[in-house]
Amino acid sequence: MTKARKGGRNSRVTIEELVAEMHKTVDGLGEDGTGRADLKLLSRTLKELRRAFRFFDGLRGRPKVTVFGSARLPAGSPAYRQAELFGRAMARSGWFVVTGAGEGIMEAAHIGAGREHSIGVNILLPSEQPENTVMEGNPHLIQTKYFFTRKLLFLKESSGVVLFPGGFGTMDEAFEVLTLLQTGKTHPFPVVLVDEPGGTYWATWRRFLENSLLKTGMISAEDFSLFRITSSVEEAVREIHGYYRVFHSMRYVGRDLVIRIREPLAPDALAALNRDFPDLLVEGSISQVKALPEEADEPQIADLSRIVFRFKSGSQGRLRQLIDHLNGPVRDDQ
Repeated sequence: MTKARKGGRNSRVTIEELVAEMHKTVDGLGEDGTGRADLKLLSRTLKELRRAFRFFDGLRGRPKVTVFGSARLPAGSPAYRQAELFGRAMARSGWFVVTGAGEGIMEAAHIGAGREHSIGVNILLPSEQPENTVMEGNPHLIQTKYFFTRKLLFLKESSGVVLFPGGFGTMDEAFEVLTLLQTGKTHPFPVVLVDEPGGTYWATWRRFLENSLLKTGMISAEDFSLFRITSSVEEAVREIHGYYRVFHSMRYVGRDLVIRIREPLAPDALAALNRDFPDLLVEGSISQVKALPEEADEPQIADLSRIVFRFKSGSQGRLRQLIDHLNGPVRDDQ
């Protein structure tokens, strides 16, 4: 799936200009007298990201779903079995399954997906975290030193995120994913939280959000549209696939949000969007257009229809509802 892109005044900056700007920034660090420890951190980060970008460049062309969950859940546990089933289903439909390459849920998802359909982004820890049996010696494995670069890669490269029960790390990943989606700091994608059959892990988590965050006005009701909770692997798979049934991707062109769709909208469907989602507009209306000249750098999707409008920032939950409206009901055959 193509990721959302930011357009506007900076959309035509050349690669040469960007590289020159980076050189200027690096030179400025020396002029500022930046300390050795800080320079070492920046140098390692830049090297790590460069290596990761090259790594993922070789894996373009297939969608990827990132799976999070506890490394401590043993083989044969209900959540472990579900993660294995989920990985298998996604691999069969042509997706890569990305995890942190560790044990537990990560290993289960990779066992289900199989060696050729698994990608691992491991973290180097003081107490070494060995890669799981599927990723050991796998060319689709990359090692990272920093959690922040690892998290960036998980979300930058993914077209969906699925979370199974886990500890502090899983909670951190869940809230970071939702924070980035809520603030529009990442491309939109589906998020599914999978409870084991009869389990209450994510259901209890949702009640905490409702009782401690929603009731106090710290989040809005629309924010609950950013994720789905289920105990069914089949429903989780349908949710990921169904998200891209009509919606393809989005980007900004100047101040306008451009949503690329796989099927053009009939006039009455476009009228329904304007009727049901006026709160998403700063001004004007939602219109349907062909590819814009500013999108010439993506010729592979030039034939897709677009809907364009001046988007009111801060309405990401409602934007997800609009995407769901475009996609229509999730069908059993998805």
